[in-house]
Amino acid sequence: MYFAALLARTEDGWEASDTDLDDVETLSDLTDLAREASVDEETVLVFIEQEDSWFGILRVEGEEDPRIYVSDAAAAARSSYGEILIDELLGGDDDDPADDLDTLDLDGTEDGEPDERDEGYDNDAADDDHDSADGGLTAGETAPAGPVGDRGILTDLGLSEADLLALESDAMAEIADALGASEVLETVR
Repeated sequence: MYFAALLARTEDGWEASDTDLDDVETLSDLTDLAREASVDEETVLVFIEQEDSWFGILRVEGEEDPRIYVSDAAAAARSSYGEILIDELLGGDDDDPADDLDTLDLDGTEDGEPDERDEGYDNDAADDDHDSADGGLTAGETAPAGPVGDRGILTDLGLSEADLLALESDAMAEIADALGASEVLETVR
């Protein structure tokens, strides 16, 4: 079961609304939904959480490209809404949100990619492939277990990277508390 909420920053603080994801099929749809809720091109945050399995944050400010963070890419990749976010981090094609994930073998590796059990596989080199300046992934990689995306997505709003990475269950409530939006989020829960 999913819970999704949208927090829009206003002059008077944050406004929350329950978010219906039924018509969301692409990242563009989700971004448009956030932009429609924006007041004077202020910050809008879209939270998606699936039963304490994973959570994702989409941050939209005006016409800038959205910023994305997902707490557990592997778990999110098995979810239709999570896959929308993960696909952007993998650098997939907007026309088919599952392009990069469709190349997975049953053992979890990509076609032609060495398996960890294969002789000569360098696990340290594979870990280095997942590192990038923004915490994201490059095209063609599988979704790793653990966080991906912009780890500093909420830093300027009062939640440090370390605190974001430490979140597990009831992440939305803790994020809303750090933003000073607990009461407005509770109204939509």
